[in-house]
Amino acid sequence: MAYSIRPYRDADAEALARILEEAIRAIGPHAYSPDQVAAWAARHPGAESYRERIRRGDVIFVAADQDDSPVAYVLFEADGHIDHLYAHPDHTRRGLTTQLLAMIEMHARDHGITRLYTEASDLARPAFERAGYAVTHKREFAIAHEDRDVPIHNWAMEKPL
Repeated sequence: MAYSIRPYRDADAEALARILEEAIRAIGPHAYSPDQVAAWAARHPGAESYRERIRRGDVIFVAADQDDSPVAYVLFEADGHIDHLYAHPDHTRRGLTTQLLAMIEMHARDHGITRLYTEASDLARPAFERAGYAVTHKREFAIAHEDRDVPIHNWAMEKPL
């Protein structure tokens, strides 16, 4: 299957929300408990949040299939923070996250950003490591969900440019 990497379009918002939800629910259980997956998925408010992020100045690049339908994406903030990197479960292990991270790196360099950083799940960590990011530390925290705090972790990672 052929893919292309392109900038976000407003019509992508609903598809990106579905990608995030399906990725967390289908792939998340490979590294996290059912409670952790439920709490993680509940943190994301839906399609309108992507439109708001674009209005705030964040950048989103989309990997699209041959029909130009989004199948993966990366969301990048102006300070060098990569906030989202998700691929639909049917489109993993095809190099899309590598291509999206390369696009963000090119964008960052073009805009004078000298450091990229993220908080990667256990599942995303290998993609970031392949792209040259290094772990700085493990982050242990809790997500408030259904009237309780659900402990979870991720990895602070960075890459100097």
